[in-house]
Amino acid sequence: MIIGLDIGGTKLAGGLITPDAQLVERRERPTRAREGVDVSLGGVYALLEELAEAAKTHGTLDGVGICAPGPLDPKTGVIFNPTNMPGWVNIRLAEEVSRRLQVPCLVENDANGAGLGEAVFGAARGFSRVFYATLSTGIGTGIIFDERVYHGKNGAAGEGGHVSIDYRSPVRCNCGSIGCIEALASGSSIARRARERLSEYPQSKILSLAGTLEQITAETIARAAAGGDTLAALLIEETAEMLGAWLGSVVSLLDPDIIVLGGGVSRIGEPLFGRIREAVPRRTINPFAVNTPIVPAQLGKDVGIWGAAAVIRSR
Repeated sequence: MIIGLDIGGTKLAGGLITPDAQLVERRERPTRAREGVDVSLGGVYALLEELAEAAKTHGTLDGVGICAPGPLDPKTGVIFNPTNMPGWVNIRLAEEVSRRLQVPCLVENDANGAGLGEAVFGAARGFSRVFYATLSTGIGTGIIFDERVYHGKNGAAGEGGHVSIDYRSPVRCNCGSIGCIEALASGSSIARRARERLSEYPQSKILSLAGTLEQITAETIARAAAGGDTLAALLIEETAEMLGAWLGSVVSLLDPDIIVLGGGVSRIGEPLFGRIREAVPRRTINPFAVNTPIVPAQLGKDVGIWGAAAVIRSR
């Protein structure tokens, strides 16, 4: 029996995974990150102890996997200073959880964990070389080889969202670099581009569907595109072309068996995926790229739980 815990800026989600890959218990609660480290970290320990108690009715607890926001050290399980978790400075999370529950504990970056979850339990099961990306408010990625995360020398590999596709772009990423794919094609970027261009398309339904400029999201744009909105369709096409250029480079570099895309932007669905699949072979030297599957993620809102379980299971 394994506990998988997903630590997010707004919620904690945890579950018990059986040896035959069944999610038999699921618990969720607010992270309460803004109330300080004692409150938020205390909530983590309380949820884990609750799940450990529940495990007694299902079998033996063998380990705990945790997906958490970085930066962190996956070898030691120390979380350094995540921007969305105030006060979490040099938290020795794996060591403390192991001490409290008396089982092994491993901690992994949330995007890496999600990618591993899809490789072990989700859309990439059966594939050896997996590239995963979550297209959400930002863009997080994971590189998985034979059900193991590729961490690089310092544990900092896999930051694919901060690969630049246009070093002359006027758009500066939150990381400080220019033209990162996160700054150009994430959900927040799509919404920003919509707001900037609404005046050019006075007939667009995007604003009326959203309610206010601040409430425009990638999902809003997908709904508008489904209704035949010209601006929304153009935004999706532009986004797919940028993602295609980026993923074409990924294919040139890694030659993965499969590419899995999750997150809110991926829920645009086939209008996005179809265009990405068409663009990628044009953007790579790899002559086999046309045969590389580019598929939606399968694990949905529980990807962090499954990913955390996969971390402890694989290592």
